[in-house]
Amino acid sequence: MTSGGQSQVFGKRKENVFLILACGEKVRHMTVRPWMTAAGVSIFGLFTIIYLTATAYLVIRDDLIGASMARQARMQHEYEDRISALRAQVDRITSRQLLDQQVVEDKVEKLLEQQMALTNRQGMLGSVLERAENSGLEAASPVSVEASDSLTQDHSDAGSLDAFKTLLGEQHAELGGMKTRALAFAAPERGMADRADKLFSKVTHSLKSIEMEQLTHIQNLTVDASERTENIRRILTNTGVNIPEKMAGLDMAEPSDTAMGGPYVAPETSSEFEASIADLDMALDKFEHVKKFALMLPFANPAPGKQITSLFGNRLDPFFGRLAMHAGVDFRQKTGSEVAATGAGVVIAAGPAGGYGIMVEIDHGNGITTRYGHLSRILVKNGDKVIAGETIALSGSTGRSTGPHLHYEVRRNGRAIDPVRFLNAGLKLDTYIE
Repeated sequence: MTSGGQSQVFGKRKENVFLILACGEKVRHMTVRPWMTAAGVSIFGLFTIIYLTATAYLVIRDDLIGASMARQARMQHEYEDRISALRAQVDRITSRQLLDQQVVEDKVEKLLEQQMALTNRQGMLGSVLERAENSGLEAASPVSVEASDSLTQDHSDAGSLDAFKTLLGEQHAELGGMKTRALAFAAPERGMADRADKLFSKVTHSLKSIEMEQLTHIQNLTVDASERTENIRRILTNTGVNIPEKMAGLDMAEPSDTAMGGPYVAPETSSEFEASIADLDMALDKFEHVKKFALMLPFANPAPGKQITSLFGNRLDPFFGRLAMHAGVDFRQKTGSEVAATGAGVVIAAGPAGGYGIMVEIDHGNGITTRYGHLSRILVKNGDKVIAGETIALSGSTGRSTGPHLHYEVRRNGRAIDPVRFLNAGLKLDTYIE
């Protein structure tokens, strides 16, 4: 390669570069002008810049890709940690909900047992209250389990525990929904368990109130029966009649001559309700025995509403005009008026009896008898059983009598006693014997 030739451009001198290429016999030459050199240098520089730029881009891109992958990895780990935390929270709340559900179910079971117990008690009370009512006690039924306003006034009071069943259904639905919302989870409120506690407390309070009303009613009946028994016993004692302990139910021990034996077994423990029922049964037994004994005695009036014309005791004899013992009381009655038995008993005499004229005598037991004299007609016969208030004859003026009236006597072991004492006692007994 040689250089030669010079050229003048705008007053400047430029040298051309000549290239001579020889290949065998062929020789070629070309002239490289300055602009061609500049163009070549420019192209080379451009390619160099492009190469360096591309190399730098590739290096920086690898760094950017690495940083992006690291950032994505960190984000993935964070999301996984968050998901794990949410799953753990879901598991905890699910466990808590299951525990609350179990607690609610246990409480419902207890309430059902209490309700069943109260229902059974209501059945037991039915017969006892009927017996008390038949005995003349005021035995209005206490609040029943089914009709309790506190249990049926609205849905929040659980009715017959319907609210608890609804609550359990809501808990099942809550648990099912929690399993389907993992990432979009929102922690449930504690209101479910709080509602269960409130409902349980309210229903338990209602059942306890019913139980207390039942116990109070039983205890009131027991006190009433005991008081009536004691009042009747006191009236009879003041009248001069002693109640046999066996009949009055006051002596619960067996007779000493009764053969007994067997191993000792401790009595079974009973609830307060069962003990109260037992006390009421015992009180009713005593009251019924005393009442039955009192109804057998001549405490009624043989001529209700009629005037007493002559009292018991010494008086002037209407025939002889001198002092004589009047063994009974006389009631003013027209001939043919009804004469009622003053107590339950057995007729031991019915017919003419000397100065009594036509007479009826009734044995009331325990050595007490009553006599009804000066009758015009007898409606019973010997051996007949009569009850208090039953019509046994018609009044008249037979025997030693100055006019139509009823002569009435009360005798104890054959000895005449004042009938007025029995009549007054009968007025008092009407308060306790219906």
